[in-house]
Amino acid sequence: MTHESYPDDLIRSILKSAKRIALVGASDNPARPSYFVFKYLTERNYDVIPVNPGRVGSMLLGKPFVASIHDIEGQLDMVEIFRNSEAALPIVEDALTLDPLPKVIWMQLGVRNDEAAALAEAKGVTVIMNRCPKIEYGRLSGEISWQGVNSRILSSKRPALSTKGFQKLTIDRRQ
Repeated sequence: MTHESYPDDLIRSILKSAKRIALVGASDNPARPSYFVFKYLTERNYDVIPVNPGRVGSMLLGKPFVASIHDIEGQLDMVEIFRNSEAALPIVEDALTLDPLPKVIWMQLGVRNDEAAALAEAKGVTVIMNRCPKIEYGRLSGEISWQGVNSRILSSKRPALSTKGFQKLTIDRRQ
């Protein structure tokens, strides 16, 4: 797969199917991008587990930090990497020892490691690089246009709303 661009249908499919996400490199500092991505995804009903060995013993929005993805019980749908590109390879190698394997490895904006991507794809794991799930969710739901950002989606159809709780736009197709 080329990692220069990704079809909207692929991104939408990942964001709709992933329910449990390990956020490697999570921070409890509200000024850090990993904090507001964690908060945003949690508010959209994803089960996000903060992974940061330096923060074990503390909490992030009510969730305890874990030191490693191996400290997480149960299936992970996605491992999101909020570390630099050089750190991505050992994180991916670690993720590929999980049983069962995660369905997706997602590398945050500015993070690209082709060797790690090839390794994961050889095991059948989908890889997204240099993208932010918060931005992609906002773009596909139409939320991002509220801030005046071009979402590249033009439609006269009403966006789908969440069926419960505080009304937020969803990534479901417009009706």
